[in-house]
Amino acid sequence: MKTALITGITGQDGSYLAELLLDKGYEVHGLIRRASTFNTRRIDHIYKDPHGNGDKVNFYLHYGDVTAADTLLDVIYNVKPDEIYHLAAQSHVRVSFDMPEYTGNVTGLGTTRILEAIRKAGMKSRFYQASSSEMFGNAKPKQSETTPFQPRSPYGAAKLYSYWMAHNYREGYGMFCVNGILFNHESPRRGETFVTRKITQALANIRAGKQKHLYLGNLESRRDWGYAPEYVEIMYLMLQQDKPDDYVVGTGEAHKIEELLDAAFGYVDMDWHDYVRIDPRYYRPTEVDYLEADPSKAKKALDWEPKIKFDELVKIMVDADLALLGLETPGQGKKIIEEKFTGWHRWEDQVISMGR
Repeated sequence: MKTALITGITGQDGSYLAELLLDKGYEVHGLIRRASTFNTRRIDHIYKDPHGNGDKVNFYLHYGDVTAADTLLDVIYNVKPDEIYHLAAQSHVRVSFDMPEYTGNVTGLGTTRILEAIRKAGMKSRFYQASSSEMFGNAKPKQSETTPFQPRSPYGAAKLYSYWMAHNYREGYGMFCVNGILFNHESPRRGETFVTRKITQALANIRAGKQKHLYLGNLESRRDWGYAPEYVEIMYLMLQQDKPDDYVVGTGEAHKIEELLDAAFGYVDMDWHDYVRIDPRYYRPTEVDYLEADPSKAKKALDWEPKIKFDELVKIMVDADLALLGLETPGQGKKIIEEKFTGWHRWEDQVISMGR
């Protein structure tokens, strides 16, 4: 049985990755921050009480924080993971402008602390660094592994620092470190302040009579949006290779936020113009206009390409947010998952893990 440690396990990607690895027979350990309220709703459905009913437990949670080097060293030394997936970050781009120092400490230096903990503990752990398309900034699309980086936010700059630290530990210490340069990936478990989920949740609230308007910023930005469960599969594949390398991951298609509104509201026969309002507070000081992946290297080297594209992604998310409020859904989202996924990824877990 292989052992994996996931930082950021309570987030969207961490929860899907935990499901995938448990399905593959891993013993999975997750790092979570101590809080006065429970923040584990995305993983509660896979957690088993170790005191209980005789079920085999292979999923463990550890309190810790990527800002605390001693804690990281203790967890890594005691768990002795074969694989470490570093997903924890302050990951909201707009918020990074308001909290640049905190973003640098968590998203940038957090990676260095983990890499140092692996080195000091003498582990041979394979390390996955969650890099981001935001590192490309205003670089001309399509962006590939050879595209020069031009970050346009504190978040993008912090991720770029982490990218190069993973490179340095790979080359300087011979560690198995990979960078997954993932473009935007979404799901029903996406945080409510990210634009995709903000839109689908607002749509559901409007239909339920709980909300009148949706306030957004720049509708012209183009992003390459994929489906998060597919992206954790490629994280896993990167750490199974003979040699460490870096990969761009995306669908190869870009769409405006305006197109996202068209697809989401149009799916339920509504006109978004009746509900959406522009609020300048949601504009970024420096905008990234156009991110579109060239995932040809990942397709060739890892035999990976996405099953879920833009329109299907939107239907999955709208159906899930409608179902969360007990509203009738068109039902195509559930059908898409049932047709394109088998085994570890189930429609039923989507609404359960979103909570109320």
